[in-house]
Amino acid sequence: TSYCYTIPPLDLCTSLPSEVSTAVKLTMDEEYDVIILGTGLKECVLSGILSKEGKKVLHMDRNDYYGGASASLTPLSKVYEHFKMEDKSTKVQNGGGRDYNIDLIPKFLMANGSLVKALVYSGVTRYLEFKSVEGSYVYKSGGKVWKVPSTASEAMTSSLMGLFQKNYFRKFLKDVYNWRADDPTTHKKLTPSKPMSVVFSDYGLDSNSTDFIGHALALHRDEGYKAKPCSETIPKIQLYGDSIARYGSSPYLYPLYGLGELPQGFARLSAIYGGTYMLSRPIEGFEYDDAGHITAVRAPDPDDEAQTVKAVKCKQVIGDPSYFTDKVKKVGQVARAICLLDHPLPKTKGTAPGGGAYSAQIIVPANQIEGGTKKCDIYVTAVSQAHNVSAKGYWLAMVSTTMETGDAKKDLQLGLDLCGPILETFVSVSDLYAPNTDGTADGVFISTSYDATSHFETTFDDINSLYKRVTGKDLDLTQTADEEGAAGADGAGEGQ
Repeated sequence: TSYCYTIPPLDLCTSLPSEVSTAVKLTMDEEYDVIILGTGLKECVLSGILSKEGKKVLHMDRNDYYGGASASLTPLSKVYEHFKMEDKSTKVQNGGGRDYNIDLIPKFLMANGSLVKALVYSGVTRYLEFKSVEGSYVYKSGGKVWKVPSTASEAMTSSLMGLFQKNYFRKFLKDVYNWRADDPTTHKKLTPSKPMSVVFSDYGLDSNSTDFIGHALALHRDEGYKAKPCSETIPKIQLYGDSIARYGSSPYLYPLYGLGELPQGFARLSAIYGGTYMLSRPIEGFEYDDAGHITAVRAPDPDDEAQTVKAVKCKQVIGDPSYFTDKVKKVGQVARAICLLDHPLPKTKGTAPGGGAYSAQIIVPANQIEGGTKKCDIYVTAVSQAHNVSAKGYWLAMVSTTMETGDAKKDLQLGLDLCGPILETFVSVSDLYAPNTDGTADGVFISTSYDATSHFETTFDDINSLYKRVTGKDLDLTQTADEEGAAGADGAGEGQ
């Protein structure tokens, strides 16, 4: 079965707005400004924004569902099927497997981050509802988990730091939040070109303090940032503070019913502005002109009973790495474990019965891992019934990290330990790919694979890079599509 439509099917979307009432039949004989391959979040965001900005877009996927590598699975039995495991879903459904919406690559949104701005800019906020994540925590060697202080007042009451470090951190944070790149009078000790390691030293911050600043506030994945100018790290810390100021308990948001709603929301936006979608479309090849620039994508015609392969003309192509295996290189691996729990993450605090958090994140800086064997951080996240992604009384935790030992469970073990008793574990190892070139020569623009981080900021860096390479300009998200408000968060996650 093949699907071709300009409006995503209603079972994947909310009701259509009044300005759109019928699907418009389009053929593969037309020429498109951009053909997009794969319906992962990056590709759908670009499809929506480019369509809104007047580009003629054809969006195809070999699968019969949205999301690609970042899809959400429901019911719970589908997760067992995906990981080729014996189906034990009936033992933990507690009312039905369809209560579960399990993201294969779960990530949180920064409340004031780029993806939220894209949601507002595009108007996709009208299709989605978000809820705050209850808390963000950082692991400290010795097995302790501490709430991440993000304000001067929180720093002064936190047991994460000693008295002197609290004062040093308070002064540092005050200068960071006042810092503006274009105003030298705000720089003080934060000269833009000064390496971050020197900044830490100038403020007297020790290794424990710098670990949570660099990894839990600025969200760096490794220690490489310390050798780079502080002008790269300061805006990241400011983003964390700005995000937490929006809703209170943590800087993170997560959509109700899981991340699968995000690509569908942007796909629906593209359809409203004339974008055409074809699911279940195997890609048979590409055509290039004498100069090596892409001119067409070859795929079966859904309007032809014989499924004749046609060359769909285009000016540019955007796609995920799986469509261009000869144009990408492997740059690493990510280990992930989806864990089913019947309790909140231990050592977190929130509104769940017993005082635990319905949703939370724990970042484990590599420097805090005993033995010194890892160079990359471990990320632990958990969501639950508060975000309508699990049955009542159950939590979905995700542990992820960059592979370093060749043994996924060994790389993930500390994160798994932080989850407490686990009912079921689904482990995967994914290769990370990056394009060989920037795409300007052949007109083929390829996204990178999803990294191990538990947030979308690095994901949106790639979206912005792709947009700039495709259009020749920076993505400007300052103009909002309407006044429907920000991302629709309704406060820190109540459980019911």
